[in-house]
Amino acid sequence: MDQNKIWDAFQNDEDLLDVGFPARKRFEFLAGKISSGEIALNIGVGKGYLEEILLHKGVDVFCLDPNRTTIELIRERLGLEEEKAQTGYSQSMPFQNVLFDVVIMSEVLEHLENVTIAETLVEVSRVLKPGGRFIGTVPADEHLQANLVVCPHCGERFHRWGHVQSFSKEQLLDLLKQNFKNVRVRRMYYLDSLRLNWKGKISGVLKMVQALFGLKGNNQNFYFEAVRL
Repeated sequence: MDQNKIWDAFQNDEDLLDVGFPARKRFEFLAGKISSGEIALNIGVGKGYLEEILLHKGVDVFCLDPNRTTIELIRERLGLEEEKAQTGYSQSMPFQNVLFDVVIMSEVLEHLENVTIAETLVEVSRVLKPGGRFIGTVPADEHLQANLVVCPHCGERFHRWGHVQSFSKEQLLDLLKQNFKNVRVRRMYYLDSLRLNWKGKISGVLKMVQALFGLKGNNQNFYFEAVRL
């Protein structure tokens, strides 16, 4: 499976702009964790919506993504300087040491193999200031096999979103504690009520309560936050 092809399609293909899980409420939640004036790096930019929210909030925004087209588009749309929107990979970041107050990885870690995750967490720690925060989200308790699809041309089986990892709360805690302190993981359901009718809103509220009490449910995420050692 070529992850780059999946990222390129969902980030840059005009026909796929509305495909995928709604992210507006997740981005608003993450933006609420970052203060005006802080220097923040977002790794894995999607379509640049989180960057847009943060810029409007007065955050000094940097971003990193492996897709050159995506980075060029976000530079043009948001007016980011070349050094602030860069092409690259999380396991080898083109940024100096102790630069950021916050590093964000939302719906990214599940795309990375074990070795790449280990290298990425070292890099995140390197670019964070002392006491800097690492925040983000991953799908909660995902059943990877349920999202496998088959290419009708070559017969390859692959995850429709390119996921290669599934995390339980305990696994995510253990992973982050290897490189960070004060690690916290919360089960979340991000309700975007603007997209729903009244039945959907009632169902969404119930799902939010379910997550609040730590009960497993569909389309949940784990929100994590940790502090540099």
